[in-house]
Amino acid sequence: MERASAVFAAVAYNRLMGIKPVTTFADSLSAHIAAFDRLTEVQPKLAAATAAIASSLRYGGKLLLCGNGGSAADCQHIAAELTGRLCAERAPIAAVALTTDSSALTCIGNDYGFDQVFARQVRALGHRGDCLLGISTSGNSVNVLKAFEAAADLGLTRIGFLGRDGGKLIAHCDIALVVPSTDTARIQEAHIFLAHTLCADIEIAMGLVPDPKAV
Repeated sequence: MERASAVFAAVAYNRLMGIKPVTTFADSLSAHIAAFDRLTEVQPKLAAATAAIASSLRYGGKLLLCGNGGSAADCQHIAAELTGRLCAERAPIAAVALTTDSSALTCIGNDYGFDQVFARQVRALGHRGDCLLGISTSGNSVNVLKAFEAAADLGLTRIGFLGRDGGKLIAHCDIALVVPSTDTARIQEAHIFLAHTLCADIEIAMGLVPDPKAV
């Protein structure tokens, strides 16, 4: 009975949210292509994010990143691409994922509440001129919103990787890249594509790797 009730509740929620179940490879691929076909809409914002981050790095700044769940994993992925390397050999780039220190996350979460797990780290590690990249498929992650509020107080440039209509976070972004989709999985796939492109563009903007268009 409990399982049947849970299934019914899930079906009702999906209908309310307009979420259609994707059950086959072909359906997933079709939805993926449809979402990616619209990514040209965010290309100008990607260029603006690249310019902001590269400018910060040139003057000794750094990129901080925060998000939850799969978006937390994306933060770690992006930081690794920058501090390590994307493709070509080059100098490391200053980037810190605020999602990785289990002691800090549990300490702050326990003492101040989960809403503050990123904001507290931003206040500890952020300096004027740094950039904060917040990732939220819904645009409504409260702890990312609190981090953006802290970043505004400190004078950081706030960049959002968002989805759907941008949610509450869009009003708190200096630069918002909103993936025009309501499908969480497709938004996440678009986010990591944008992230890889952002990392590559930062490398070029910093002069750390040759610009392929100039070769």
